[in-house]
Amino acid sequence: MQRITITIEDDLLGEIDKIVEGRGYNSRSEAVRDMVRDHIAHRKITELSEISCYATLTYIYEHHVRDLPNRLADIGHHHQGLAISTLHLHITHESCLEVVVLRGTVSQVRAYADEVTTQRGVTQGRLHIMAAESILHAH
Repeated sequence: MQRITITIEDDLLGEIDKIVEGRGYNSRSEAVRDMVRDHIAHRKITELSEISCYATLTYIYEHHVRDLPNRLADIGHHHQGLAISTLHLHITHESCLEVVVLRGTVSQVRAYADEVTTQRGVTQGRLHIMAAESILHAH
């Protein structure tokens, strides 16, 4: 590991110190390393659509909407092998929450998420992508 020196504005250093304290880092260096890793992973995901990734797609849908559960199942079959795990919760009498863990390329994961979240009856959806490389090289 290399040691470097950086010059940083007082207010920005104050924000870093808040992160260090709030998240419980042992040092500023650990916090800055995590920030740099996150930035690199985000850049890769944004710029490189064919890199391998893991992702979670969390969405809420109204299961009484005409044929929606079947359409969602069909989407899963159409993207066979992409979903590696699913969690399903009944949050109200009308609404369900699903969390799908996905593994594939960024473009495959985004296509799956877009197809699910644009269905009539899906009221909220959020995709979180992590580059597989960043997972394998973390801490």
